[in-house]
Amino acid sequence: MDVTLLGTGAPAGLPRPDCPCAACAAAQGEQARAATALLVDGALLLDLTPGAAFAAARAGRSLAGVRQVLLSHPHDGPAVEVPAGLPQPGRVPDGRELAVLTGHRVRAVALDAPGTGYAVTGPDGRRLLYVPPGGAPAGLEEPAEPYDLIVADVVGRPDALARLRSVGAAGPTTDVVAVHLDHDVPPGPELARRLAAAGARAVPDGTTLTVGAYEDVPDVPRRTLVLGGARSGKSVEAERRLESFPDVLYVATGGSRGGDTEWAARVGVHRERRPGSWRTAETCDLVPLLKDDGPPLLVDCLSLWLTDAMDAVGAWDDAEWSGGGERALRDRVRELTESVRATRRTVVAVSNEVGSGIVPATASGRRYRDELGRLNAAFANECEQVLLVVAGQALVLRG
Repeated sequence: MDVTLLGTGAPAGLPRPDCPCAACAAAQGEQARAATALLVDGALLLDLTPGAAFAAARAGRSLAGVRQVLLSHPHDGPAVEVPAGLPQPGRVPDGRELAVLTGHRVRAVALDAPGTGYAVTGPDGRRLLYVPPGGAPAGLEEPAEPYDLIVADVVGRPDALARLRSVGAAGPTTDVVAVHLDHDVPPGPELARRLAAAGARAVPDGTTLTVGAYEDVPDVPRRTLVLGGARSGKSVEAERRLESFPDVLYVATGGSRGGDTEWAARVGVHRERRPGSWRTAETCDLVPLLKDDGPPLLVDCLSLWLTDAMDAVGAWDDAEWSGGGERALRDRVRELTESVRATRRTVVAVSNEVGSGIVPATASGRRYRDELGRLNAAFANECEQVLLVVAGQALVLRG
């Protein structure tokens, strides 16, 4: 079964008409995208968009053999003209299955937003799932057979991919292609980087995919360290890397700090950002978590873990520090980094980068700064990917 992506953009296209934003300005050439539409084996058209016939011609395809046109989501704006010779577009009721004369079977998948997803099985038995913009499958049953290809709104609804992964509908060999791409993310390298972290990819308009064929999609890094200064966006970047995966365990090393209303407000903001399916553990005891098998870990953050560790070894007292505290801290850091090296879990850790600013005025402050630099370097040495976030922009240092 072959799928030609006549368009891969949001319903308004990319760039959006009359939009002056930086992402739209950069969406030129291959980065420009028409509204998403899929042509399956030249016989089934999923979503009818303006200029569909011209888009097919540019891709070296024809709409002459189309036997069924299905719409997946409500279309705003003026009605789209149906090219001559095409059947009138329709929609399959949720849960119903449609048999096309060409041997394709189409099952309508219920969503949690207006619209309908389509699961297409080709004559060769290969399976495709197409999800419209802004939607995620609802009422999924576990276990599910993995699809060969998923075409979905990965950027706008990463939780849709998480849901599919949670029931096995998106497996290790599933090719995940992002569509309905809008101006939320700058096109080009930044889009590719974000999608790769989710185990997905984007392709230009007009690309034909062979469902079930091997695609060299970058593996999701098992261990990632995200560094950055205060309010740099490092926590948002770390959370974004795991929002397309189910059952994430968020490890908060800062504790609750009873009575501190400003800290409670910070914690509340973080909790509201996280997907509802994630669990939270407030602990600095990271080694047992790293040794256990389980869902991905998001550790926020190592700098607070270090504060707790330095408290435990008496690092703030010069006599205790020189009398064994320094050695005890080195042992704790070594135990942590060895656990990171040996872990089989996916881990994303956050830490502050404090070595580039003002030199602390106190000896204890300088000691903390130095030890955090050493911890960050040791932890980064065990990670496949290391990022530095500056002004909300992620710079790849490794991986």
